[in-house]
Amino acid sequence: MPPLMELLFDYGLFLAKTLTLLLAFAALLLILARARGAGGASSPVRLEVVDLGARLREQAARLREATLAGKALRAYRKAERKRDKARAQEVATRPRLFVIDFKGDIRASAAAALRAQVSALLLEARPEDEVLVRLDNAGGMVTEHGLAASQLARLRERGIRLTVAVDKVAASGGYLMACVADRIIAAPFAVIGSIGVLAEIPNFHRLLERHGVDFELHTAGEHKRTLTLFGENTEEGRRKLREQLEETHALFKRFVADYRPALDLDRVATGEYWHGARAVELGLVDAIQTSDDYLLAARDSHTLLGLRWRERKAPLERLIEGGRSVLEQGVAHWWRSGG
Repeated sequence: MPPLMELLFDYGLFLAKTLTLLLAFAALLLILARARGAGGASSPVRLEVVDLGARLREQAARLREATLAGKALRAYRKAERKRDKARAQEVATRPRLFVIDFKGDIRASAAAALRAQVSALLLEARPEDEVLVRLDNAGGMVTEHGLAASQLARLRERGIRLTVAVDKVAASGGYLMACVADRIIAAPFAVIGSIGVLAEIPNFHRLLERHGVDFELHTAGEHKRTLTLFGENTEEGRRKLREQLEETHALFKRFVADYRPALDLDRVATGEYWHGARAVELGLVDAIQTSDDYLLAARDSHTLLGLRWRERKAPLERLIEGGRSVLEQGVAHWWRSGG
């Protein structure tokens, strides 16, 4: 048996064994999940609201109490109780600052939670309220990040003030989301920009050809497939893919221009990225400030409320998602479309 065929045979045998074990394990988890469901489970999803202002005050109080003693400590506690009563009376009239955390990945998986959070806010928020999105997103698939950006646009369309804070990165699809905000703040070394689109894919055609392996791809539609992993790619296919990338890039630029019309897109829509301070100079960002400092500055004028979307998933779902996440991290090195 030729070495390549022997290798493929061994790999196929290993894969079959692995799949058998995984399927058996998945079946066991499914049985357990159904048994738990039959016993009556709690609501699978829910919106949690965290009083971030109270959390900040508690942390400050612990630090203060550690440095006081005797009469000074008693006086501080008495004064703090008075302040708590005054704050309780102000809660109903104070504007609220709702805080949402968005951690991005290639598929913008957090967009589903963002969608639910925005819908809840549109039902509850008052005109004087504000939303702060702490965004950490290096981009990924165009469609998914476009949907996430559209969720933030819903807030703008309803006249709810939106601020995006970038402490680490808002690049490509991340900046597509950030540009929707009324105001963007960023940490000094945050990565901003990458207004561009890319696609990359390996091709094993020559390797297969060298070992006498044929690959066939049948399509209906002239441009159903432009480039392939195993077939022979053509100049026509490459040309069509580049055309599609240019169209997506133009759409990306128009979207950014709608929300930040003062930007010099010829200068910044090159696919490059910049750190915070330079991003301010270019108009990609409005100010240098971390999300922590923004919250500290707002604590005296706003009620700070963190929104968390919790989803209770069955064990089998968690297993599948975990495996898919590992697979996507590997595939990300082969095929990525930014946006």
